[in-house]
Amino acid sequence: MLDEARRASLAERLWAAERDREPIEPLTDTCPGIDAVDAYEIQLANIRRRLAAGARVYGHKVGLSSPVMQRMMGVDEPDYGHLLDTMVLSEEVPIPAGRYCYPRVEVEIGYVLGASLPGEGCTEEDVLAATAYVVPSIELIDSRVRDWRIRLADTIADNASSAGVLLGSARMSPAELDAAGLDVADIEAVLYAGGEEIARGNTSAVLGNPTTAVAWLARKVASFGVKLEAGHVVLPGSCTRAVDARPGDTFRAEFAGLGSVTARFE
Repeated sequence: MLDEARRASLAERLWAAERDREPIEPLTDTCPGIDAVDAYEIQLANIRRRLAAGARVYGHKVGLSSPVMQRMMGVDEPDYGHLLDTMVLSEEVPIPAGRYCYPRVEVEIGYVLGASLPGEGCTEEDVLAATAYVVPSIELIDSRVRDWRIRLADTIADNASSAGVLLGSARMSPAELDAAGLDVADIEAVLYAGGEEIARGNTSAVLGNPTTAVAWLARKVASFGVKLEAGHVVLPGSCTRAVDARPGDTFRAEFAGLGSVTARFE
């Protein structure tokens, strides 16, 4: 456990790394005593700094939601980060790849809440009842840690490696999904780059059911006094591998029966 001064110093280093696009060495190398509690406090310090500058909370994202990633990190539960309105991207506007250190895209469905979720005790049924609609999405992830050499505390402190969120135009409520014979826990997703398929997955890769990840998140953030509120967007985790993004790349993620979303980089 680190003291407040050390946490503040590490938060400042991550802030400067993002601002200057100058990645830093892993916090877990330079400060071996750091743990997950320290890392969440470091994340929150930089989120509060952004909110004080005028940003607002747009939602949250879940990371490490696949068993493979959890085994790699040596953990038995996901982690989470904040989505801010300053991180919202558009299908209509090319994304400047040079704004980021090591940008990558991940394919996810997004949950847009029509009502706030309970915290402690939140269930999958609560999540579906509160969800206004599900939407195709691409998450832009980035690491302010050199060469993505991250361990658990590194990614948590770095806002769960979050950098941007892009939502497609399709909208389907849970009831509409049911009526169409679609199961949110079994939607095939394909990622294309320039028309060529480069990754394929299924929403079941996210804890077996991405709704489970959203319920976990509601319970987890409640322990920090945070609620997932009406209007928030929640990204439950990627159903494909992450793919590096470079200037000139165009990615299209297609979700069977749900729709698609496109991200263009310049």
